[in-house]
Amino acid sequence: MTDITSPVQSTFTRPIQARRDIGIKRRYASERRFRAYGVAAILIGLFFLFLLLWTVVSKGYTAFLQTSITLPIEFSEQIIDPKNERGANPAKLMTANYPLLVRDALVKALNIDPSNRALVKQATDMVSASARTQLRDIVVANPAVIGTTVDVSLLAEGNIDSANKGQIDLTVAEANRKVKDQQIAWMKTLTETGAMAKQFNTGLFTYGASSRPEAAGIGVAALGSLYMMLIVLALALPIGVAASIYLEEFAPKNRLTDLIEVNINNLAAVPSIVYGLLGLSIFINFAGMPRSAALVGGLVLTLMTLPTIIIATRAALKAVPPSIRAAALGLGASKMQTIFHHVLPLAMPGVLTGTIIGLAHALGETAPLLLIGMVAFVVDYPGSPMEPSTALPVQIYMWANEAERAFVERTSGAIMVLLIFLVVMNLGAILLRRRFERRW
Repeated sequence: MTDITSPVQSTFTRPIQARRDIGIKRRYASERRFRAYGVAAILIGLFFLFLLLWTVVSKGYTAFLQTSITLPIEFSEQIIDPKNERGANPAKLMTANYPLLVRDALVKALNIDPSNRALVKQATDMVSASARTQLRDIVVANPAVIGTTVDVSLLAEGNIDSANKGQIDLTVAEANRKVKDQQIAWMKTLTETGAMAKQFNTGLFTYGASSRPEAAGIGVAALGSLYMMLIVLALALPIGVAASIYLEEFAPKNRLTDLIEVNINNLAAVPSIVYGLLGLSIFINFAGMPRSAALVGGLVLTLMTLPTIIIATRAALKAVPPSIRAAALGLGASKMQTIFHHVLPLAMPGVLTGTIIGLAHALGETAPLLLIGMVAFVVDYPGSPMEPSTALPVQIYMWANEAERAFVERTSGAIMVLLIFLVVMNLGAILLRRRFERRW
């Protein structure tokens, strides 16, 4: 047998199909570009944040140090009360010539000829003019100090303080700087003897407003801000939470409530200076409240903070699962009991977070406070929210407009304090949210 094979062989071959282009390479490339844009945006943001912090810290850290000159002050009775009238007239101690005590102490410490008025003036210019108030307070608080010699640390004048911190170029010609060559020599002498030294500047936190930078502090402004924050907390939290509960749980869904909701959302985006105009027209011009009072500032900031608290509280109430409400109602609880016993406690982390963020926003506001007259030169601490005061951001704004060199570091130092307050408040909001947060 032989195998029979077909003489005709099949020549059909299946055509190779062209590979379909689904654009996967292009899509992957697009994704990589998007990631690169995101990373670039974050890096740019971090760069400017670092630049901001570096600028503030590099200029402001020296504000926490203050140069002082310790001198043996002789509280001479011949100068303070030569006729011994302080027993019958205690006010005599208020008007004594205290700068003369400083002058005599400097003349002795620096071995200056008292008849050389030019040198004596250069020496007295090294000490802050606030020394008069400082010595007066010592004598008024303890009249027994009269007739004794006490070592007193006096604030150095602003330019001397800046020169001692290396902020003034002492190599330039004497005519082009405010610190004289003789004063530089005296600074070296006082530093070598230990009479001149840099100390922690507690006055930055305790002093009020002053035209002399070395005697200027944020104490009064911080108390004014504290008054306003307490007013905002006392008013904005209950009003905002009550409004949110009504709108979210009780209000009928109609055009009126929709209009109210839209306007609340819009009010959160209104420029803060508009609230200042509102407060000026209502609280000061109409209600007759005093200008520059922390009470008016607190009311204005309450109006500004309310939309933020309402929006945050409504979002927190919406986040509570409907099953919580259904279970409470199913067990016979009333609507009010359901909300206040179950829904609101579960929404409290979001409420507190929104409140603290609103307070932090209010703490850093300046524009509305300018319009109600809180750009005030307040030296003494306000005894109540009705007395004239200022606020921390307004104090920063006022210092930023000063021409004195030493105010630059104080401006940056006050900004650092304000940033620390804001960071602490935001950290508090995060901790509260994590502490009370519940996952469903």
